[in-house]
Amino acid sequence: MQGTTTQDGAAQGEQGVSRGDGAPRRLAALRPEQATGKARELLADIVERHGSAGEMVSTMAHSPAVLEGYLNLSRATKRVKIPRALSEKISLAVQEWIGCGTCRQAHIEAARAAGLHDSDIELARQGTSTDAREAALIAVALKVLVEPSALGDQDVAELREHGWSDRIIAEVVAVVTLNMLTGAFNLLAGIQPADDENGEDT
Repeated sequence: MQGTTTQDGAAQGEQGVSRGDGAPRRLAALRPEQATGKARELLADIVERHGSAGEMVSTMAHSPAVLEGYLNLSRATKRVKIPRALSEKISLAVQEWIGCGTCRQAHIEAARAAGLHDSDIELARQGTSTDAREAALIAVALKVLVEPSALGDQDVAELREHGWSDRIIAEVVAVVTLNMLTGAFNLLAGIQPADDENGEDT
């Protein structure tokens, strides 16, 4: 989830919360006093500034390296030059492939907030767009995720032909990487929605 820490409210205790099937999370969310080292400091700062930390962030606090790495990458990607709506389209395409329902729901909400219509969102989930320039960038983003070893001169040349700058091309990798981190982490930890109403094909 690019640049968001709004997973669902305050951090939970050692036993975590239940998944949609009633089973406990595989990794429990931590309160600041339960975290250690740098993670305790980072989590306490988030709670102090925002009142609570999202479940994903609180769970990442098991590892100071993971939490700090996520926060730094998330903040950095807020400065990319990829337009917000297009960044959300990329995130939707990537999360649809990864299969993280929590991230999918978050990016659907963020896409709507960025002004995208449901038809735009559905196309993004299918890995494309009605805009040829956007479709080309989304296609390369999925290639970065699924088959990075197949990336080559033609991919970069085609993006340049569509008018994308080298900065934008480079930033696609960062957006994909952030989504891979959040999606894979949530799936591993068992942080998934009880009822993923957006998970079915429409």
